[in-house]
Amino acid sequence: MARIAVIGAGMGALAAAARLAVAGHRVTVYERTDIYGGAVRRFERDGFAFDTGPGLLPLPAVWRDLFLKTGKEPLEDLVELVQVDPSTRHVFADGTTVAVPNASRAGVVSALDEALGAGVGHRWGDFLVRAREAWDRTRRPLLEEPLWPNWQVLAEREPYPAVPHKRLLRTRRATTLAEVARWELRESRLEALLTSHALAHGLDPRTAPASAAVLPYLEHAFGTWYVRGGVRELARAVYERCVRRRVEFVFGAEVTGIVVKDGRAAGVELADGTVADADHVVADVDPALLGRLTDRPLDGDGDVRPGERGAARLTLLLALKGAREAGAAHRTVVHAPDAEAELDFLANPGGDPLPVPTVTVLRPDDPALRPDDAHESAVVRATLPAGLDEDPETVRRHAETLLDAAGAAIPALRDRLLWHEVRTPGHNSAETGARHGAVPAPSLAAGDGGFLHPANSTRLPGLYRVGGWSHPGGGLPHAGMSGAMVAGLIVEGPQFRGST
Repeated sequence: MARIAVIGAGMGALAAAARLAVAGHRVTVYERTDIYGGAVRRFERDGFAFDTGPGLLPLPAVWRDLFLKTGKEPLEDLVELVQVDPSTRHVFADGTTVAVPNASRAGVVSALDEALGAGVGHRWGDFLVRAREAWDRTRRPLLEEPLWPNWQVLAEREPYPAVPHKRLLRTRRATTLAEVARWELRESRLEALLTSHALAHGLDPRTAPASAAVLPYLEHAFGTWYVRGGVRELARAVYERCVRRRVEFVFGAEVTGIVVKDGRAAGVELADGTVADADHVVADVDPALLGRLTDRPLDGDGDVRPGERGAARLTLLLALKGAREAGAAHRTVVHAPDAEAELDFLANPGGDPLPVPTVTVLRPDDPALRPDDAHESAVVRATLPAGLDEDPETVRRHAETLLDAAGAAIPALRDRLLWHEVRTPGHNSAETGARHGAVPAPSLAAGDGGFLHPANSTRLPGLYRVGGWSHPGGGLPHAGMSGAMVAGLIVEGPQFRGST
């Protein structure tokens, strides 16, 4: 039985802790705040409740696997999963709307044809076939296996089978998601639909590789799910599983250093001077903080350079009077009126006026999140550049812009608004320790490795990375996958190659 010290109680850390405890190890989690879950948190006020982090759960099979492997208990016995249908309602810049069905290719094709014109849906359907091929090529090395020592193969090879595009007597193939949208979809609203999947993860479609096509495919193939009571309920269930497996939690315990003995990680040092010995250390922190904790570089030959591509999010929590209207979509994406201005702002923040961003509005029909049926709670969020100035006037102007945009998703929004809370990137930074409140994107193949995250193992023996800032990147499914990989590497050793 080995002693395992886990730094942070994010979802990846919890997933690793539960699996390691079941394998017979003694696991202690040190969390500098007073609560578990990382970015998966809840805000409550006046009988209203809100998810402040992820509001939906893609690919629930990852968490189903965790509960089966750590207790032979179905996830659905612990939380209630509801498939969201339609998956998303899109409001495009020209006012056109379309409700995209959940996990139904035929339904999606039909809906797009009806809303955007005959043949448009089939164009999207053909794209999904190519996206599936990219998924099949990358699924195992990107999501199920620790990052290969020769990870450069993933960096150089584009897995998306782009359609040849003839231009000025030359034949080219798309290498970025924006080129896929422009050359293969050839319809502005369809292009916006595709690129919004990249924007949701803070990725600029003009630089994101064509392999980012797997992002909409993942939702299409496996569906979009809501956890009744909020996604925070998933964090609660995972935490309780850890406790049942005798994982020890120490809250309010800030780790200030990683102890190194005989050339390997041998424990952690806390802010109060306490030293806890360990045989292995698992860190759910961003790469810069991990480097400071070890006081040595961890990235170099054999490692992927740390991902710096996390963007930030501005989130509004809305308390609304009046019942949610019948037939309202759970999720609505209101597309930016000027897509290029939005992307330019994300790449180079600054300037005036502030562009209207693409806004996502979540309106769960959940009695647990409202004081009674005469009220509604809603969440509005948009992607912002990491490190954006958070002076009160700038934040206020951004919030007003988001409220105006959200009016396209919530009828009579301003008249119904009782109050709203603004959650800035600074809140996320305080809760997760991420620089500038950044949120990591999922790992992607190609792009010269710039969209991969550091491997779960490090150059310091006994030290492992877990969570969104490590392989395979950000997002709830990826956090669960990283926990499985780290547990496998510790239990089985460097020869571990993922589940079969």
